Amino acid sequence: MSHENNLDLHHVQQSFHRSLKEEDDVVIEAYIDGYNELVKFLNLIGTVFSFVSSDVKSKIKVMDKHKEGENSIYYDSFKKMMKYEKESNLYEKNGFVSGSRTMLRLHRGLDFIRLFLKRLSEADDSVNTCAICQSAYTETLAEFHPWYIRKAATLAMHTLPTRPDLLKKIFGTEESLATALAILPQTLQSCDEVYKRVNQLYTEFEFHELP
Repeated sequence: MSHENNLDLHHVQQSFHRSLKEEDDVVIEAYIDGYNELVKFLNLIGTVFSFVSSDVKSKIKVMDKHKEGENSIYYDSFKKMMKYEKESNLYEKNGFVSGSRTMLRLHRGLDFIRLFLKRLSEADDSVNTCAICQSAYTETLAEFHPWYIRKAATLAMHTLPTRPDLLKKIFGTEESLATALAILPQTLQSCDEVYKRVNQLYTEFEFHELP
């Protein structure tokens, strides 16, 4: 296991793999378990995405409440949750904090994290990490953020260290970095599969546009 302040890709990979249910569903608890670890990545790259990681914590608290509530049976998996909220029109109900809407925010964040990690791992040491981060952000999360957040985030990305320093910050020692880079393709594959399934469910239930 990696140090608690470093990103443990093995844990992410195992959790996401465990979250895969049947052919097209994803178990919420295992998804959150993997996501919680992955969010360390956002904290480790500096204050750039602290607003995203603090938002993640509040979203996970919402889901914990759903899982402890009287209708917890419907919050076991994405498919079950969406079916329940769609059929009972709960997602439109005033004062109700929709699980589908809550998880949509995490889903969009996962898209950014997996893309940035993928590009960071494929790049060579001379590459500008700010440019990688900005392109990953522009292609994913940026379209859901108001302009002032986009502006602040894009500016803050200029403070990112060089690739070797950034990787060291994320994974720790040379040894754990080597281990991490070896398992990264497998982890990204699990991220991609989870993302694809969840994305498909949001499409099927027409929940992509939840405000």
